[in-house]
Amino acid sequence: MTSEDARLRQEAGHFVRWALAQKIARDLTFPAERWNGPSQPMDDEARWATARRLLHDDTLKHEDSLASLLLLLCAQWPAAISRLTVDHIEERDGAVRIRLGAVPVELPAPVAELALQQFEVRRSHAVLGRTDSPWLFPGGQPGRPISAWARGERLRKLGIRLAEARSTALFQLATELPAAVLARTLGIDITVAVKWQRAAAGDWGAYAAEISRRNSS
Repeated sequence: MTSEDARLRQEAGHFVRWALAQKIARDLTFPAERWNGPSQPMDDEARWATARRLLHDDTLKHEDSLASLLLLLCAQWPAAISRLTVDHIEERDGAVRIRLGAVPVELPAPVAELALQQFEVRRSHAVLGRTDSPWLFPGGQPGRPISAWARGERLRKLGIRLAEARSTALFQLATELPAAVLARTLGIDITVAVKWQRAAAGDWGAYAAEISRRNSS
């Protein structure tokens, strides 16, 4: 649990604290962690370099590239990615959008192409009667999505550090968007969005002025 690559850290903490409370274990400590903002500098350039590699590496499965980009660009945890269905993807008026929260997010062209490829694969399987699964990323068991653990492992094998990548994405997005927009588009809790906004110290007055300028022009 002291390794930065440790998995299920939060779940292990819950178990240890429960075992201590039940007097099943002793001489163990696993304190709850309170998030106080990013603890280390975030390398946004490395994030974009990884995104470019995922977009242009033809040896990768497009479903793995798409899932990785949803983490890198949209700050989605593997658990949230694994729960996506084909109904979360929509193509309208020449734009491809994905619904991660209350408001759909328009995907940039290269990512949109990957999303449509995965959507078409899933739809063709349904038409051919190979599956009735609605999941965008199905798992090995019929009718079930890929597990969050399996999705996370596939991302790690691509060289992506999950927590660091998500933190970098959230930090950058929080400098560009107000907390309310961040919460509605990414499907995260408003209190979490506010914390990231404060950590990023975004100038929301400047943001409002920029939006006003765009509308005027």
